[in-house]
Amino acid sequence: MYGLLIESIYCYLTQTFGDKIALEILDSANVPQHTFATHKIYSETLVPRLAKAASETTGMPLDELMEQFGMAFVSYAGQYGYDRILRVLGRYMRDFLNNLDNLHEYLKFSYPKLKPPSFVCQNETEKGVMLHYRSKRKGFVHYVCGQLKAVSKLFYDQEIEIVVVSQKEAEDMTHVVFDLRFDNTAFKKKSGKKNNTSTKKLDMNSDTFFEVFPFHIVFDHSMEIVSVGKGLQMIIPDLDNKPMDTEFTISRPAMEFSWRNIIMHSNSIFEIMSDSPISANKKARQFDDEGQHSKKSDATSLGSGSVSTYASGKQRGGPVYLKLKGQMMYMEQWNAILFLGTPAMDNLDDMFDVGLFINDLSMHDSSRDLVLAGTQQTAEIKLALDQEQIKNRKLEDTMRQLDEEIKKTDVLLYQMIPKPVADRLRKGEPAMNTCEAFDSVTILFSDVVGFTQICSNITPLQVVGMLNGMYTEFDQLSEKNNVYKVETIGDAYMLVGGAPVKTKHHAHHVCSMAFDMRDAICKLSDPTTGGHLKIRVGIHSGAVVAGVVGMKMPRYCLFGDTVNTASRMESNGESMKVHISQTSLELISSGNYKTEERGTIDVKGKGTMKTFWLLSIPGHKGIIEVPDRAPSRCSDIFNGPGQFGNETRNHDSPYSPVSLLEADQPSMKGDTKSIRGSKLNFLSNSTLKPPINEVNQPNNSADDIKKLAAVSDVEKKSNVTTMENKNTLENNKIDNEDKARKEMIRNITPAPKPKTPAPKPKPRGKSRFCELL
Repeated sequence: MYGLLIESIYCYLTQTFGDKIALEILDSANVPQHTFATHKIYSETLVPRLAKAASETTGMPLDELMEQFGMAFVSYAGQYGYDRILRVLGRYMRDFLNNLDNLHEYLKFSYPKLKPPSFVCQNETEKGVMLHYRSKRKGFVHYVCGQLKAVSKLFYDQEIEIVVVSQKEAEDMTHVVFDLRFDNTAFKKKSGKKNNTSTKKLDMNSDTFFEVFPFHIVFDHSMEIVSVGKGLQMIIPDLDNKPMDTEFTISRPAMEFSWRNIIMHSNSIFEIMSDSPISANKKARQFDDEGQHSKKSDATSLGSGSVSTYASGKQRGGPVYLKLKGQMMYMEQWNAILFLGTPAMDNLDDMFDVGLFINDLSMHDSSRDLVLAGTQQTAEIKLALDQEQIKNRKLEDTMRQLDEEIKKTDVLLYQMIPKPVADRLRKGEPAMNTCEAFDSVTILFSDVVGFTQICSNITPLQVVGMLNGMYTEFDQLSEKNNVYKVETIGDAYMLVGGAPVKTKHHAHHVCSMAFDMRDAICKLSDPTTGGHLKIRVGIHSGAVVAGVVGMKMPRYCLFGDTVNTASRMESNGESMKVHISQTSLELISSGNYKTEERGTIDVKGKGTMKTFWLLSIPGHKGIIEVPDRAPSRCSDIFNGPGQFGNETRNHDSPYSPVSLLEADQPSMKGDTKSIRGSKLNFLSNSTLKPPINEVNQPNNSADDIKKLAAVSDVEKKSNVTTMENKNTLENNKIDNEDKARKEMIRNITPAPKPKTPAPKPKPRGKSRFCELL
């Protein structure tokens, strides 16, 4: 099936349902390409798949959709000039129908591999005609009905009613009888018209008549051959008195080769083919064996695969058959049928293989011109088709690249604006129509603690890198927790749960996001201190209005008092803590969430509010602040005052000494190794005991608790004294090591050479400069 039919269907889908629906239909029908070459052959199942997918997508009945496809083809074919062929096919609608079977013969020059259906008219009356439709394809009955209706309306300006009388489907053939009802007054005029012209009868000898038509065949009612032309006798001798239906096979129209059928199809073009191979030109075979003639055929023929199957087979040297094309006429005087035909040759090689030459063809018709000009036109058509296929391949590649770029732009657009909102804007809806009110959402704000101080100590490029790493982590977490990132301003990060997709668990999703953010920030280092970054998180729930406003750089924004309150929750929060309002607390009260009441605080623009700290949520571990240790000289030299021991880490064992060494430490020159070794030894020897209130103790009385408290105070004082003593010993040890190292350096360093005594100064007199002068 040629791409002209498929391209017309795709144009109909895009014009009727839009590009988006048309692409969905192609995807549903498993059709990868979006453009179709008119002269390229595609799968026979492509049209039924497209029709089925279009019916499922649009909801239209399949039969109605196929009829629309047929009507669309007639108008689409007019773009390529085929409407002129249809217009001159007949003066009236009846003439068009009688010549419909011959239409595809005219198109075979442009579409050589065309597999046309067969149309035969019977029982013609003033009210219509019975049309017999035969095709090897299945499922195109309503497609043909649409084509007939479009031709009748477009070219003959009349309505036609089509009734399917019968439909028979075999394995390789579909036979449908249509009852076409239309105004057929032209049939009455033609049948009642008499030939008033008086002509003088001209006697002609039969030998002269048969010489004019060298490829004629005359057979009687019993299908016995009575006469054969001289040109045909040279190719197939001894045809006289042989049965016509055994010597030849009818290939067109699709019917049984019988006397009755030939009379009924007298308006059709007949194609017959020799039933048995003919004796080919021996000289041509000799040239083929030598390889000389085959080289010439490559230059003149359409290609090695385009050689006529009937004339010389798909491969040169195979069985050779002769195909004749012409008209069947009933001769009343002879009571016989006269076949006036001519050999159907695709190129000069086929004619040479059969054993024909130019002088064997008739001079009064265009047989000689078609054979000679056809070879040249075939080469030109092949070149044009090759160029068209190259252009089509380039176009398909361009369309494929365009689809990839469209997908990239869609991904970028959907990252900036929610997909439902972006699709509405694409359809041309005003931006204000995208605004939507949400009764309950949860908004989160976060910012980096000490961001201004950090920016003052690093370069702008480092600031961008730090924010990019942080926002990348947060963006990935937002997809995981089913929340939508609204915007970022500097170090502030804003997201919302429950919009643009509504969900009743929006508060739970945002709280889970807050703890994921707090865990992720511990993996990002502070470039000024070497520790990890710290954030404040504020959460509030309430009603908002969300949508896209403005024309340039559109963004999905939230409006309402809920946004301001959530921002105040963040600004009044504390480092590495999740600060939530009472409204958000009520939404998560059903879950296993641990909170701590902060109390009443003054909120700018809101007055006093009761807020809470969110301590833990299901599935997350809390952040443990490592206790500070007593400063030592070693730590002061290595980290600087106050930079060790205040880092927050999330570990299975909150008091593991290894957790205190996770932060990257700056390199030092000189005695770094000894100092680092002392620091590690100190940490490995030190013992950090958990607080007394975290030890699992049995239930004791009040006196026992007092005793335990007194003992703990004593232990604390003892520990402090022990730590001070250890620090003193450690400092003394470091001093001794420094003295020993300096002494070692003195012993290793070679003794300096004795200095040459300086010459005694000369008595003061004239300088060298004066002497030169």
